[in-house]
Amino acid sequence: RMQASEYVPKPKPVLDTVNFPSDLKSLSMAQLKQLSYELRWEVIESVSKTGGHLSSSLGVTELTVALHYVFDAPVDKIVWDVAHQCYPHKMLTGRRS
Repeated sequence: RMQASEYVPKPKPVLDTVNFPSDLKSLSMAQLKQLSYELRWEVIESVSKTGGHLSSSLGVTELTVALHYVFDAPVDKIVWDVAHQCYPHKMLTGRRS
């Protein structure tokens, strides 16, 4: 069984290029799909260290990517029903760490 100290985070080459929602505008559909995959792993890795709500964040991953691709945040406001749904949103808006 692997110890937590032995875990090596998955590389996230697309997510590493996104600091603001406007960065999504230049991504292809394949890259947006990859971004969703990487966001999921980022949420899993983060929640496994700190605890928190996992399923609600995973359930809104593609929705979050789509909203930020289509709309112009922060000019267009996005309101989340509950705070633990917004983890992927925070990661795409410069609050990843």
